[in-house]
Amino acid sequence: MQTPKMKTPVSRFRRGPSRPLNSSFKSPVRSPAPKPPAAEDQTSLAKEVEMLRKREAELREQVAQLQQEGYLEDDLPECIQVLHRYNEMKDIGQMLLGRLATLEGVTTREMYQKFELNLED
Repeated sequence: MQTPKMKTPVSRFRRGPSRPLNSSFKSPVRSPAPKPPAAEDQTSLAKEVEMLRKREAELREQVAQLQQEGYLEDDLPECIQVLHRYNEMKDIGQMLLGRLATLEGVTTREMYQKFELNLED
């Protein structure tokens, strides 16, 4: 007995997903419509906005005071760069102290005391 001949070649059938793999996923579940904010939420948002406005005013006062003392906003990038360099050097120093402590079998706190360093720095 012979198998019947197919009218459509097998290569024409799609295998796998029916759409491209890189298309975005669309959930069949609909998300609920957003609810309008409750009166309590609006009150708390109004308070938060007021607090932020007060904070902005305080910061503006601080900036004005610093400018009166002679600090320039243009110097800020250089100061930040110097602080980054300082922090990197401090991190390296702390790593070295930690390694020394491990080699000597003591705690890092004891290494700070040995070298008369402040733990808060």
